[in-house]
Amino acid sequence: MSTFFDTNILVYAVDAGDPVRQDIAIERFARAVRDDSVVVSTQVLQEFYNITTRKLRPPLSAREAASQIGQLCAFEVLGATAGSVLAAAELAQRHRLQWWDALILEAALRANAEVLVSQEGQHGQRFGRLVIENPFHPA
Repeated sequence: MSTFFDTNILVYAVDAGDPVRQDIAIERFARAVRDDSVVVSTQVLQEFYNITTRKLRPPLSAREAASQIGQLCAFEVLGATAGSVLAAAELAQRHRLQWWDALILEAALRANAEVLVSQEGQHGQRFGRLVIENPFHPA
């Protein structure tokens, strides 16, 4: 089983400004690490660097953000292709998704992930065998 992580979950894992969500994000990521199922995309890595160095309060240093990305690179990382961009455009149109969300969804589908861990989208929403899991969703 593969578990694809959206940027927002990884950002919460390092966001000391929201300790409740930080604990939840760390626990969910740790579970996927134990299961050896973590998948991310180059888009996630790029967004992670941008958000953690520019939008967090306090932000991560450039060195710390790069170190975090280096650690994430130990897992499966999918890059974009011309075909994946076209597939994301189709997903965006078909499901009325925001562009960046469609790129994430396309990468998760291409990774044959069973779970997309994200606070975006509707908790429990399915795209074939892929299900969106919002770890912050009330049980």
